[in-house]
Amino acid sequence: MTSVRPSQQMRDLDVVQEGAAILTTPARPFDLPTEQDEAERIVDELFAALNRISQVHPFAKGMGIAAPQIGIGRAAAVVQPPGDAPAIILLNPRITAHAEASDEQYEGCLSFFDVRGFVPRPLEITVESTALTGERVTTVYEHGLARLIHHEIDHLDGLLYTSRMRVEEALIPVEQYRQSGQAWSYESA
Repeated sequence: MTSVRPSQQMRDLDVVQEGAAILTTPARPFDLPTEQDEAERIVDELFAALNRISQVHPFAKGMGIAAPQIGIGRAAAVVQPPGDAPAIILLNPRITAHAEASDEQYEGCLSFFDVRGFVPRPLEITVESTALTGERVTTVYEHGLARLIHHEIDHLDGLLYTSRMRVEEALIPVEQYRQSGQAWSYESA
């Protein structure tokens, strides 16, 4: 019996895979509230995709998906933090500030799920996004949640996490990552 590669599993769940131009093209922002119906429709599609994916793969550290990963070039993403925390909807997000302090943790991506990479990211980011009503909302995210949010905003900017890795770092196969037992860890402040 042959096992299905993780990337094929994601492809089967309609996640756009590495190499597709939409993943390296900045997403088009919404004009809110004018495009509220369109934004709501896309957010619903993102939640449906998260639901499909979570049925076949557990995400102990939380997960996120950006509209380009489901073939929609618009500036929308959804992040599901670990545990029972409510999902975070990001429309037109942009990072306006980040902490000098950073760390490196392994990350994966639904769009190339066969590998993991060691990625430096700030421990705290300030994000400005747009509510469906058109209001600008500013939120500060820390540690693992900052990492998840930053990863999804990168997708909306046409960047993959590999562009943030140090040159000397290599991607590792997901099987090797699983054997390492590496979980995201953060020191208490």
